[in-house]
Amino acid sequence: MEKAEMTPQYLLEIARDTIEGVEYCFLITLNKSGQANARLVQHFKPEAELTIWIGTSSKSRKVREILYQCHTTLTFQDDRDYSYVTLLGSASVETDLNQRQRYWHDDSIAYFPAGPGGNDYVLIKFVPSRIELMNFTRGVTPEPFGLRPAALARAEESWVLEGRGDFRC
Repeated sequence: MEKAEMTPQYLLEIARDTIEGVEYCFLITLNKSGQANARLVQHFKPEAELTIWIGTSSKSRKVREILYQCHTTLTFQDDRDYSYVTLLGSASVETDLNQRQRYWHDDSIAYFPAGPGGNDYVLIKFVPSRIELMNFTRGVTPEPFGLRPAALARAEESWVLEGRGDFRC
């Protein structure tokens, strides 16, 4: 594969493609003793700056842990492209009815019989501050080959390459 120049725009496009290409991701939170807890969750399509929304129960462990410690991680894996994207950032629990109606999967009625307006359905809003990714199909495999991910960090309203060395893959 021909080496591609790693620009923030190119890496964001690949990250978005990976996120949109999979239905589930891992949400990783920390409990009060500092132990990481990971679980598979269904996410909604990312917003422009890769803000991710996830519907869940207000009584869930993930909600308790986010209320205690907002620093969370989301990881997406796409086996078809031999790729993954990890988003590091902060999460909040949102209860706005308009947002809950906007971010609702019809098949969630099995878990939330009262629908998006019920007291048990809340949203997790995840805002990334750092992105790590690899995509072997599209050549995102920084040197040393495949041993570290490409990384972006949020710098105010934009994303910048993070790390050292040549980001050509």
